[in-house]
Amino acid sequence: MNVRIGVLHTPKELEVEMDPETDFDSLRDDIDAVLAAGEGVLWLTDKRDRQIGVPVERIGWVDLTPKAATGRIGFGA
Repeated sequence: MNVRIGVLHTPKELEVEMDPETDFDSLRDDIDAVLAAGEGVLWLTDKRDRQIGVPVERIGWVDLTPKAATGRIGFGA
């Protein structure tokens, strides 16, 4: 599963490749809870056990892709 996060005032997004065992619905609920609080840090753990934190007030959007996209075509893919 991939999580892409748009950070305000930054032209590129963050992309975090999650552990394949990550539960999609549980992750979405966790992200909803953190964003609803409106403050703090959204912490994600990628498939290599690295911790990635993004301040909630800097998040513009979040895109969850249930399975890693393969075979993407186009520039910058």
